[in-house]
Amino acid sequence: MKKSNSKGVVENGKNEAIHWELRPGGMLVQKREDGLGASGPMIKVKVSHGSYHHEISVPAQATFGDLKKVLANETGLEPKEQRLLFRGKEKEDDECLHMVGVKDMSKVVLLEDPASKERKLEEMKRNQGISKACEAVAKVRVEVDKLSEKVTALESSVHSGAKVADKEFVVLTELLIVQLLKLDSIEAEGEAKVQRRIENSQVVQPMLDDSLEKGSACSELCRDSRHAEGEKF
Repeated sequence: MKKSNSKGVVENGKNEAIHWELRPGGMLVQKREDGLGASGPMIKVKVSHGSYHHEISVPAQATFGDLKKVLANETGLEPKEQRLLFRGKEKEDDECLHMVGVKDMSKVVLLEDPASKERKLEEMKRNQGISKACEAVAKVRVEVDKLSEKVTALESSVHSGAKVADKEFVVLTELLIVQLLKLDSIEAEGEAKVQRRIENSQVVQPMLDDSLEKGSACSELCRDSRHAEGEKF
């Protein structure tokens, strides 16, 4: 025997609560526990989404909002990003399928909300910009590493007694300045902006300062060496 209470809940013989809800038009139906919010026979709805076609199984008395929740798993579009059209008219989430004439194998058109599509395009452009900026920063890092190796090689040559022209250090310093300017000119946002700042403050600028210092020291060493050779004669 079933017992009812004032909250629209009926207890069956197994002491299990059965919840009911009132549908548009005064129809009282059992509330489903799966979130679709309707019981009764299942129907298949043909949903057209651009070049894609889906056959979705839902309760005949489900709402368009319920249909959107199922389509979210199929299409990757959140319910709020979807617009559903039946017989050329957009339907609201709380409208019931059976109340507007949706039957088994009826056709529904799914469109992506224009505002959502615009946001996704903007996000895609932003991500592409970040990716390009990261690549540009990485290229600068490679060039700076090469210049750093040349500065170290020149320093080693000077300390080993080899003659090195001052202009070689000047050229390397100028090339480092060029890379520094390239780094500053990179338009970056988010992660790329942080990476650019790190490369600038922790890599390129210190390397540039180091190159200037080494160039000055080696130039002085070369001058002392030439002066000493001149005194011999």
